[in-house]
Amino acid sequence: MLARVQDRGIEIRIPTTPFGQHIMLSKKILGNPTSERTHTSTYVEKAQYLQRDRRMQICLILALLLARSINGFHLTSTSISQRCVRSPTKVAPLALPVRLPGRLQISARDLSDTNFDLAVIGGGPVGVSAALLAARAPFLKKVVLIDAPRASGALMNEETGEDLSIGGPTGLFSKALRDAGKKISVTSLKGMGLRDDSIWNEIVTSCVELASYNSRDVLRQLEYAGVTYAQGCAAFADSGGSSSLFVTASDNSISTVSAEKILLATGSTPFRPGGIPFDGKRVFDSDSINTLSYLPKSVAITGSGIIAIEFAKIFKNLGSDVTLIIRDTIPRNALMKIGLDKDIAATLVADLVRSGIKIERGAQVKRFHVPRDNDKAPIILDLEAKGGGERPSGEATTVKCDVYLAAVGRKPNTQNLNLAAACIKADQYGGIEVDNELKSTASGGNVYAAGDVLGRPFLASTGMAQGVAAIKNMFRKEIEDASESEEECDSDREVCLAGDLNMTGDNFDPKSLASNPFAFPTGVWSSPEASYYGLSTQQCKDMGIDAGEGVALYAECLRGLVFSPNGLLKLVFDKSNGRIMGVHICGDDACELIHYGMELVKSKRTIDDVLSNLYSAVTFHEMYRIAALATVDEAGARKRRAAAGRALAARIRGSAEE
Repeated sequence: MLARVQDRGIEIRIPTTPFGQHIMLSKKILGNPTSERTHTSTYVEKAQYLQRDRRMQICLILALLLARSINGFHLTSTSISQRCVRSPTKVAPLALPVRLPGRLQISARDLSDTNFDLAVIGGGPVGVSAALLAARAPFLKKVVLIDAPRASGALMNEETGEDLSIGGPTGLFSKALRDAGKKISVTSLKGMGLRDDSIWNEIVTSCVELASYNSRDVLRQLEYAGVTYAQGCAAFADSGGSSSLFVTASDNSISTVSAEKILLATGSTPFRPGGIPFDGKRVFDSDSINTLSYLPKSVAITGSGIIAIEFAKIFKNLGSDVTLIIRDTIPRNALMKIGLDKDIAATLVADLVRSGIKIERGAQVKRFHVPRDNDKAPIILDLEAKGGGERPSGEATTVKCDVYLAAVGRKPNTQNLNLAAACIKADQYGGIEVDNELKSTASGGNVYAAGDVLGRPFLASTGMAQGVAAIKNMFRKEIEDASESEEECDSDREVCLAGDLNMTGDNFDPKSLASNPFAFPTGVWSSPEASYYGLSTQQCKDMGIDAGEGVALYAECLRGLVFSPNGLLKLVFDKSNGRIMGVHICGDDACELIHYGMELVKSKRTIDDVLSNLYSAVTFHEMYRIAALATVDEAGARKRRAAAGRALAARIRGSAEE
């Protein structure tokens, strides 16, 4: 083997390798999606490839050692160049450049010269989908989308000032981090000698790429639909009623926007309890966490809901030591309160413990000690029992961490809209009060609201459905005209299906969404995923329904045994007629699998219907049939689970021997 330094990087020659005769570890190649190949060389583009061959791993280690001895050489594990130095350094996140297509964006100061049919405030998935719908046939309205940049840190392009989170859900950064944790093996990269700052840059780059793809696609759709997009903070004008908005641009210039109809889709913000010293550097909420500029070695999280669990698994998968601080003495109780089945909740909690996450139960933070002049010194959290007082003997009284995250819920984002000027009422949490057509109490009767700005359940899916319904109600005449022509109806299927969303009507109460188990599927984007639709067994019993359960373990199907052996799928059914009342899943692809289960519940399908269906072999969907079989053959189900347990044990032993 021969290794030598060239202008392009470090070249390693090996007689035979899976990649060719010699390999170039270049200064730029690893982030380049296009291979550069010749008859004598192959350029390695992803460090993960090197994990496939022991010789390749040795070569990379040698190259890293050589790189460290060369002053000024830059080795990259991503498209971000990072100097190989002996002492770790914090590296600011770098955003990929995103250019607005064509003449889509206009300056906020130019808005005063134009009157619009519709002004949408908020550039999340609810606002974007509503704006696109209103601008397309059959509505063809003149629409302006006004969005105050929501992102910061990794998802804010500092070069262009553009918000990479436009059109993305509230938890875009957490979803991107989760995806990065799946694609990037932090343990392997550390084993290859890469430092934490380089690894964090790779993680951030992966997050930024995902956000960039989404934002570019959203901006292209807005331009194609003819929607005017302006960045700025919108609020109702003190004079002008409910049809006039003040828009403040980034340069503090103010313009006035007039619109016949207005849709409020400003989303939600994290709830910030008093006494927590949020600083955006080491102490974060679930939004400001995207300003994190380094890979923490330890993270403490307060919260027991979906957001807290998602971030706990994300940081654990990224190699951090994680402590979850919850007030309840039984961790699964908080998950059951939001509708999760007790076995699904228990499976999620068991997975947290199995993965090495420490759970401090029945505890709350009494005092924060955050070093101000020493970033390397740990944050110290003094714990007390739930409600105050000393913790039981043997329980931890302090927790040390590099980063603290408060994930204790969200609230509607309405505080800066000047609602009083338009006579719009909000509840005690800031949620907009609307009628059964999603119309607010605005004096002009022209202001509607949709999404998180209404309050729970804080889900993008329900918010987007509300946005569709709001547009339908605003411009009812166009809907009626479209329904007269079957051809027109087929041309805009989204509009025609709006009536099936059950988001309007004399008996519709938007606040009921949070307590209606048949309104929407709920997903927990942890690892493994969890999702459910419909009733749990306990909810059925509370309603007087004699309910039964059919359970299938992931390990009972071949694909589950290989990829997610600790998961399960449960069918809840009415014993009197076999009708499926609820579906609950925990395991790989649970948030995808739930949609078939949702259709079973909505279509009033029975256990017999599930058994009569044919499912493709070696798929997760086989579990639906296995769960249905368990309801009619309990003895056979026990045998299958025992066999699955033996197969799983054999697989674990085999992995240990390797």
